[in-house]
Amino acid sequence: MSAPLSIVIPTLNAVAGIGPTLGALVPGVADGLVREVILADGGSTDAIADVAEETGARLVDAPRGRGSQLATGAQAARGEWLLFLHADTVLPPDWTDAVSRHIQRHPDRAGYFRLGFDSERRYARWTEGWANIRSRWLGLPYGDQGLLVSRRLYAQTGGFQPMPLMEDVAMSRALRGRLRGLGPVVITSADRYEREGYWRRGWRNWGCLGLYFAGVSPDKIVRIYRKPEVPDGARHRTRSPHDRP
Repeated sequence: MSAPLSIVIPTLNAVAGIGPTLGALVPGVADGLVREVILADGGSTDAIADVAEETGARLVDAPRGRGSQLATGAQAARGEWLLFLHADTVLPPDWTDAVSRHIQRHPDRAGYFRLGFDSERRYARWTEGWANIRSRWLGLPYGDQGLLVSRRLYAQTGGFQPMPLMEDVAMSRALRGRLRGLGPVVITSADRYEREGYWRRGWRNWGCLGLYFAGVSPDKIVRIYRKPEVPDGARHRTRSPHDRP
């Protein structure tokens, strides 16, 4: 039987920081869990093609935008299960056990990881704590927590939409009632929070979420949300990905 899992990572000039993300996938390949790693690239000008060749990942071209890139990567995937990750999100050492258990025991549900940040600041602890409460009680995990879903369930929900923003929220809503936490903590870059300020970015995120639930078009919301973009994965990591307090 072939390995069941395709991992899809959207990239945009992500070479500087994607190394830890790809490195954390090695145990899944060694265990026969990972069939392929797909880098859905939105027009990078860095050496992402060289990284794909060196690591054995498949590089597919996609229209720029996380929703479009995720959808393109899923369409190219050949596994029966899909794991969507951001380019600056690092899986924990025990991720293969959690994913394997979910595949075996919960084939009709999607899964997500708990969120952690690569920062020692107490504001990071508060932010990740609230994110995990939001995920558990509101059923709204975000993309930086990863999403594990079977191909069948992904198709049933319509998959990721080519939205400029809120593609992860739309997907969580489509999966409402069929989401469960996987347990382990992924470590995601806190760079945007560190640069913009935890409170400022947090309130902006909640404001955008509120507008989305109020029916405002993501095309309009993105004008509020988007600042000059930092390349995916090109974040400064302030500590070891798994050095938890």
